[in-house]
Amino acid sequence: MRMAIRYLTTFTYDTHVSESQNALRAKPVSDGRQRLIDYSVTVDPAARIFSYTDYWGTQVDCFGVIGRHTRLTVVADSMVETSDAREPVEDGAWPPRVGWNTGEAEYLTTTPHVEWTDEIAEFAEVVTAGAGSTVAAAQAVQAGVGERLSYVSGSTDIGVTVAEVFAQRTGVCQDYAHLALAVYRSLGIPARYVSGYLYAADAAAGVRPDDAEVDVSTHAWVEVLVPGYGWWGLDPTNQKVVGEQHVKIGHGRDYEDVMPLRGVYHGDAESGGLTAGVKMSRASLDPYAMQPRPVYVRRQEQQQQQ
Repeated sequence: MRMAIRYLTTFTYDTHVSESQNALRAKPVSDGRQRLIDYSVTVDPAARIFSYTDYWGTQVDCFGVIGRHTRLTVVADSMVETSDAREPVEDGAWPPRVGWNTGEAEYLTTTPHVEWTDEIAEFAEVVTAGAGSTVAAAQAVQAGVGERLSYVSGSTDIGVTVAEVFAQRTGVCQDYAHLALAVYRSLGIPARYVSGYLYAADAAAGVRPDDAEVDVSTHAWVEVLVPGYGWWGLDPTNQKVVGEQHVKIGHGRDYEDVMPLRGVYHGDAESGGLTAGVKMSRASLDPYAMQPRPVYVRRQEQQQQQ
């Protein structure tokens, strides 16, 4: 499936700020399931963009706005082509082996967003009882998390712990992903947090939309390491295998490693507003929709269609 994507965020301040420094993670990856065709970033007020690849493999677009301003608008446009992933085989590697490589072991650690309790570890053992392979265990965890949580928009914020989510039994996609990661890692299965977009009218249902163009939010899912196969994407919020509706931006240990946009500013502003949105379309997006006034643009041509 070929899709056009436009990510837009606007910050407004209650008074002028003199400087802001920002880091954007919005560039889709190219991998075995997904191909990036085109990507560009627009910033208003005008700013030069310096890009690098972070430790986890995600492109970071950094820019500083120097000069007094009361608003900052960031637009990232992408064109991607996705497909369904190949199915993993029943590898028979269960329980998980020990002695993972360094890059794999990093996805077994606890983090502020993925710190499991004895109760969560017991839950992990219960839901995977009878599993005969990593694939079967991964599917059992996904089903268990789906049964444990109910999707309630706005029920949590990004500072909530996995233990709190587990106790209150509600959350949003980030919470489903963080709880799933805690369960996988407590079992000894390397698992990583994925940030991206889901082409669906409702992120909690995941049904492919009837309309060509939809408004969405950033979405989160997980990837687990299956011996003999590699990283396998699972969407615990929608209880499905990651496929052509999913567009991956990047992965890390938890949300903090792939936060879409973070920044700091210098000034006396104490309050303001934030508007954020993502449009996805199977056709080309209106070039004037959601766009700020013309400014400096850094364009990055990735792969031309063959």
